[in-house]
Amino acid sequence: MHNVSSTIGYSGVRNMLLTIMVAVLGCLSLQAHADNYGQRRKYDAYFLEAMLERQKGNHDAAFNLLTRCQEIDSTASEAYFFLAQYYTEMKQTDKALDFFKKALQRDSDNTNYMETLAQAYVSKELYADAIAVTERLYNVDKSRQDLLEMLYRLHLQLRQYDEAITVLDRMELIDGKSERLSLAKSGLYLQMNDHEAALSEVKALSERYPNDLNYRTLYANTLMMAKGDDETNRREEARKVLAEVLAEEPDNYRAQASLRTYYLNEEDTLKADSLTRSILLNPVTALEDKISLLRQEIGYSENHGGDSTRVMQFFHELLAVPEPAADIAEFCAAYMQLKKMPRDSISDMLKQVLRLAPDRASARLQLVQYAWEDTDNERVIDLCQQARQYNPDEMAFYYYQGMAYYRQDDHDHALEAFQNGISVITDESNPAIVSDFYAVMGDLLHQKGRQKEAFEAYDSCLAWKPDNVGCLNNYAYYLSELGEQLDKAEKMSRKTIKAEPHNGTYLDTYAWILFMQKRYSDAIGYIEQAVEEDTTQSSVILEHAGDIFALNGDMNKALEFWQQALDNNPDNKLLRRKIKKKKYIKK
Repeated sequence: MHNVSSTIGYSGVRNMLLTIMVAVLGCLSLQAHADNYGQRRKYDAYFLEAMLERQKGNHDAAFNLLTRCQEIDSTASEAYFFLAQYYTEMKQTDKALDFFKKALQRDSDNTNYMETLAQAYVSKELYADAIAVTERLYNVDKSRQDLLEMLYRLHLQLRQYDEAITVLDRMELIDGKSERLSLAKSGLYLQMNDHEAALSEVKALSERYPNDLNYRTLYANTLMMAKGDDETNRREEARKVLAEVLAEEPDNYRAQASLRTYYLNEEDTLKADSLTRSILLNPVTALEDKISLLRQEIGYSENHGGDSTRVMQFFHELLAVPEPAADIAEFCAAYMQLKKMPRDSISDMLKQVLRLAPDRASARLQLVQYAWEDTDNERVIDLCQQARQYNPDEMAFYYYQGMAYYRQDDHDHALEAFQNGISVITDESNPAIVSDFYAVMGDLLHQKGRQKEAFEAYDSCLAWKPDNVGCLNNYAYYLSELGEQLDKAEKMSRKTIKAEPHNGTYLDTYAWILFMQKRYSDAIGYIEQAVEEDTTQSSVILEHAGDIFALNGDMNKALEFWQQALDNNPDNKLLRRKIKKKKYIKK
């Protein structure tokens, strides 16, 4: 047999081998392409399903599908980006930051990824990294001026004042000079103790807009803040600038306030007070500016001995004008309370508030509280009735009115007031007040024998405030009197003695519920403690003690307690029968 190589030659063999190799490599390439295509199809399917689950709110399923996507193709950015969001929600901030970075690495031109990564850096307080990404984002989209604002704040966080000023310069190139930017730059220069640059910045603004008196006033203020060897001369220059402004516009509030600050710094209180009066009595001055100035005066007064005479004089002058503001009168009343002035004087000021603004609920409520403290029930009722005309949705007035009637034993009007008050309850109402509303209603309804409605009111009370111990005690006791739902009553009563372990009334209720459950021996310890804690020597508690000892077989002790109860309540015929027959008699 002939050798193949000898038949076709060496060159022919080499060409044959090359042909075979190319064919094999071609097949491998086609297979690899097919594999890649299959993987990409699988990635796309998983990713689409993840987005559908995310849209449905099935976040666990979406997270698992995205994790599978990331395992299939680690070069795809979308899976990293959405997984990072989930890690953020899971409070795994380090993992989230790493995945946001990977998303951007795999899609370096994606502005959404850039912005999200910058925010992630900020949340981690990695401000330098946030600056780098934000600069990169701004270079892509220079229409985003909000990014310059962000860069400015980030440099401030790092106390990089020079860089912050550079950002402000970039903003000025876009918007031109403005009070906001110039003031910000001036403030930064002052932070850097560069007073010359601060002055130069504001002066340029005032010179650019010479007819704008606010800019000239701003320049004067900066002069007063600037430190240096010629500080005295600068303050004097500031005074002259302010005087010029006021010569052109005597009612200019900013200039008046700045000049007042100048005189205060110079300790010239006469001139400062004169300007204070001018500002306060100037009808052009906004109400909020007047109140702000009064706060400054109060602060100054408190820092210099706390004498209220000067401050009260300002209040009196403001309230003597033809149409005084109710806000000033109410602020005056608050200051009088702060200085602990006589309550009659404060009440007179609150009445003036109501003459100026009859719908001012806060002032009327303060008067109601004063009348309540004085047990002046008629006054409380009258004030609350007036309030219901001007503030029909203010629940507190119904509460106080109902309680005042209740203290007068006028249960019909009390119940009416509480029922009217319920109509104004909203989700934003104070839970404690609403709870008390229903608690007192329950007591009133019980007294009227309307037990079902009473228990519904107690349930509503506890829905608003489950730890309302007064309601828990009454609810539990009334159930025990009826012999109904004793397990529920025992649980409620147990909460009250846990909250107030030395309350004789609550201890008595718990002991009586145990008695009604025929747990006579368990009741003894609680009733003994109730008698010990009860300083009023309640005939009810003493009678309960006798009943409990009687059914525990200690008749001598029972007779002793029953007699004490009878001494406190001689008209109790049932007690007389118990003592006479020497046995417990059920009602």
